[in-house]
Amino acid sequence: MDQRSSEIQQWIEDYSVALLQRAIFLLSDRREAEDIVQDVFVAAFEAYPSFKGDSKPKTWLMRILQNKVADFYRKKYRHTGMISLDHFFDDSGSWKSTDLLEPWEASESNLLDDLAFRAKLDECLTALPPKCLIPVKLYYLESKKADLVCQEAGITTTSLWKILQRSRMQLRECLEFNWFRKHD
Repeated sequence: MDQRSSEIQQWIEDYSVALLQRAIFLLSDRREAEDIVQDVFVAAFEAYPSFKGDSKPKTWLMRILQNKVADFYRKKYRHTGMISLDHFFDDSGSWKSTDLLEPWEASESNLLDDLAFRAKLDECLTALPPKCLIPVKLYYLESKKADLVCQEAGITTTSLWKILQRSRMQLRECLEFNWFRKHD
């Protein structure tokens, strides 16, 4: 076994779990995450001669993972159908419900510390259409700047703000009906 093969094999043993956890977080799909991690190691093997050791191997592999995930989202985003917001609007384009959403009571504890709430939030996020989920994860969960989200998702800034606004409405509605009304 040559040096490249043995070093990549060691990296697989050392960093597979961390890369897989990160990929699952970014993709919300274990099967897709496993495929992406495999692609990371294939890319690392092919690009090994360009690895100069200026960074730690884990850092280099995480950067490859980020690029693979961005490519995945670009491809998926461009090939996904239209976002359906039919549950918000009637046939004439008017709001179906003129009711204002009920205000949420501020609780003593931070909701993000509540594991049940976090599970429900994750369910609501997963229920978003892929065209919404991708920018929401990049912008809110990854804390990426708008221009970088637009670049990675292949959308315009105007589209990003519309997608984020619609996503917030859908998340608010999902949490309203699946958490706050059940816990009053």
